[in-house]
Parts: sequence; C-alpha cells; structure tokens
Amino acid sequence: MTHRLFFGIKPPRPIRAALLDIMQEVDNARWQDDGQLHLTLRYIGEVDAHTADDIAEAATKLDFDPFELTIASTGIFERKSTPTTLWAGVAPSPGLTRLQAKIERLCQRCGIPAETRKFTPHITLARLNSSAGPVGPFLARHAGLHLGPWQVEDYILYESTLRQQGSLYEPIVTYCART
Repeated sequence: MTHRLFFGIKPPRPIRAALLDIMQEVDNARWQDDGQLHLTLRYIGEVDAHTADDIAEAATKLDFDPFELTIASTGIFERKSTPTTLWAGVAPSPGLTRLQAKIERLCQRCGIPAETRKFTPHITLARLNSSAGPVGPFLARHAGLHLGPWQVEDYILYESTLRQQGSLYEPIVTYCART
C-alpha cells in the first residue's frame, strides 16, 4: 500500500475564513475549500508504508521554535505562460525558512529525492485550467492582501487522496514546537 504525503501548516480559522471570503471573481476556477487551505512545507509524494512510517517517526525528533507568519500578497504559478494556480503569498520568515530546511533534510535522510523547485511559501486558493477566466482583476483587487500575523506552533504530516472534486487532505500526525 502506498501513501501520498506532504508536510504542511494549517492557518488558524480566522485566516482561513478571510481567505475563503476573497475566493471569487475568477470564472471556472476550482477554489479550495476550508479543509484544503494549508502552506506546504514539503511535498513528499507516493511512498510505501515503511517509508511513510520512517518519515513520521523521524519528524518526532525535529525541534523547532514557534514563529509568526503573515499573508502578504497574491500571485499565480504558470506553465507555458498559462496560469495554473492562484495563491496567497506568505511574507519571509526566518522561522519558516529554518523549519522547511529541517524538513527537507529529514525527507532526504528517509530516502526522498531532494526537492529541485525553489521553496515559495504560499497557500493555494484555486486551481486553474484553460477555461478559467482572467486572473488580472483578482490579483489587482487583492494586491495589498495582508492577513495576520499568527503564531505557528505546529505542523502536520498529511495524506492526500485524489478525488474528482479536489484532493482530500487528511492530517496523520501533528508535530508541536518546543515550548
């Protein structure tokens, strides 16, 4: 049996509610729901049960201090000049950078190949395809988006199940900061 895993941070309810409130104005966008809103620290992908157990166990030994995060922008990811993802950006945070680097090293020690993409902290708001409407007006309207700050005191190992109506993200283990 395989497990599709990633590490993420779930924003607190008020931040998620504020993000849900702005999710409109782009026709045919596949907007995320409350259960899908998270900041991905490291996508792991499909792994066997033994590797999943190793990753979950290794993360119990990872120490980190609480830190603050703030939503500070909106943007898009593109593929071949076509928008594919609409997101809310997270302001630079030394605590986040340190935690993400530790998780990357943990994954590599557990046999997961190194991530080749640059870490761009964000929370996905919508998935876009060729039928999606223009995103420019949304980006212009929410260019000054600012939410938070909030205190990050834990991160989560999630299992992702692909479904036609969007992925289901199930928390497997929550890891808490040093107190």
